[in-house]
Amino acid sequence: MTTTTKTTARSLASLKLVRNVPALVTQAQNIVQAMTSNPSFPTPTPTLAAVTDAINRLQTAETATLSRTKGAATSRNEKRATLVKLMDQLRNYIQTTADASVETSASMIQSAGLAVKKPAVRPPRVFAAKQGAVSGSANLVTNSAAHRASYEWQYSTDAGEPWLAAPSTLQSKTTISGLTPGATVMFRYKAGTKKGEGDWSPPTSLLVH
Repeated sequence: MTTTTKTTARSLASLKLVRNVPALVTQAQNIVQAMTSNPSFPTPTPTLAAVTDAINRLQTAETATLSRTKGAATSRNEKRATLVKLMDQLRNYIQTTADASVETSASMIQSAGLAVKKPAVRPPRVFAAKQGAVSGSANLVTNSAAHRASYEWQYSTDAGEPWLAAPSTLQSKTTISGLTPGATVMFRYKAGTKKGEGDWSPPTSLLVH
């Protein structure tokens, strides 16, 4: 039997800043305008005033560059780097705020003048129990939880009362032996990663041969 677990896709704020300075200035100004008095983002970090100041400084530096003032190009590049850093920090603030409202996060991000990045489609996590190579054994397999993860496995011959522990593994698969042929056995697992330990999966069952 196979158990499938669905995961909710996260809306990601996309900030693709252009390299051309005049276009970058316009892009940043549009985002500041979209966020000004935006009820979804009451306390922008950094402040919109700080971002606007960086925009103005970059505009001034760009004008000096066009006049071929000595050292102006270096100053312009520094001002551009400052603005890019502030805009990236602003994107992080938008993302964090939107993450708190999953159902409306996409529209929130768009209201701030940013695009929503299409999330990568991940296959649903599948947990399956299949007959083992020898009688009285079961092969369990699930999708990998992370590059480095550990897995705890449990089984029950009496509808989960109690659950019995099987050896943990560092792979997303294991074989449990010593089961009674003809019995219906329930299995479950949970994964641990550097982000923490997950919950027990919904159980799956198998009529052992």
